[in-house]
Amino acid sequence: MTLSQRSLDHVKSASFIVLLFLAWEVSCVLFGISPIVLPPPSTVISTLIVQMPALWPHILQTLLTTMVGFLLGMVIGVALGAIVGVSRTAYNVAYPLLVGFSSIPKVAVVPIFVLWFGSGTLPAILTALTTCIFPIVVNVATGLATTEPEMEDVLKALGANRSQVFWNVSLPRTMPYFFASLKVAVTLAFVGTVLSETVAANRGIGTVMMMATASFDVPLAFAGLLALALLGILLYAVFAVIEQRICGWANRKQEFALG
Repeated sequence: MTLSQRSLDHVKSASFIVLLFLAWEVSCVLFGISPIVLPPPSTVISTLIVQMPALWPHILQTLLTTMVGFLLGMVIGVALGAIVGVSRTAYNVAYPLLVGFSSIPKVAVVPIFVLWFGSGTLPAILTALTTCIFPIVVNVATGLATTEPEMEDVLKALGANRSQVFWNVSLPRTMPYFFASLKVAVTLAFVGTVLSETVAANRGIGTVMMMATASFDVPLAFAGLLALALLGILLYAVFAVIEQRICGWANRKQEFALG
């Protein structure tokens, strides 16, 4: 994809978002929707700007908690994914357990974390960890398990040992799957953090949103949602740039195949 094509895609994405917000604004005006029910985007953005000094510590708290839980989940997810992807026995034993654990609603896990560790930051970190770990495990395991055996056989025929096959074939083959999982996992980590903050915390965007809804300050609640969306987009973009730098060869291969 050329630079001009990429810029055009970005312009299209930005234009769609602007049109969506304009439609939201116009609908609120035309239908006379009360701000208590659905505040217009102009009100939400102005509330976010005005309340930013008060919101900033909560934004930093949510961001820090999310990143700690995400990084821990990434380390554990990569380790589990490597074990599951390499060993058929580990796949048969661990994969059903992982699927069953991921099927548990995380809102049901938060009270248990609060019971064990009390309210505060630690339950939010653990909730973010448990929320984001599954896609990392699945994608890393898939990348390792789908490595072409022909490539491994060629390297082994040339005298490569198991470690050399892993570093030269299996690991690069897994990188596109790994970064794809990170872009999904970081957004899920935000969900886990905010979920825990709404249940048992005194700081963070989730706490602010709960207090705002309790006092019927709907614009402030939507301002919290907007702040979360912006943080999620920012981290998604960061990992997308890193993915392009490290796994650009995979994207170029796909573009070549598509003509």
